[in-house]
Amino acid sequence: MNIDDFLYKENTFAIVGVSANRDKWSSKIYRTLKSLGYKVYPINPKYEEIDNDVCYHDLISLSKKLSKPPDVVITVVPPAVTEQIVRQCKKLHIKKVWMQPGSESRIAIDFCKNNDIQVVHDTCFVVDGLHGDFK
Repeated sequence: MNIDDFLYKENTFAIVGVSANRDKWSSKIYRTLKSLGYKVYPINPKYEEIDNDVCYHDLISLSKKLSKPPDVVITVVPPAVTEQIVRQCKKLHIKKVWMQPGSESRIAIDFCKNNDIQVVHDTCFVVDGLHGDFK
């Protein structure tokens, strides 16, 4: 697995667990990707909008809107929710999942590995992933 595969500018991203609170990591990841020109979509059933963008309730509703699933899903949610998200990824044929520190679980990681889903975990997308080498 190559982290660079996750960082291509052509990838479409879904951030699951985006918060309207700009101090939260989910918001920082979302805003950083947007500011760098990535196509990124917020996912959180609690919000209708994030930063004046439509916030989707789940990956299924986003995939219907885009007519295809996102290329990369970044989870910023509790581990039990990540376990549900990776199952949705399999159903939607999403092949890349980045689990932010604190959102991963052994169950979710193993599920990805056993279902041909590339997975990154224990690594912060902004701090460790992007680290200035924008694709």
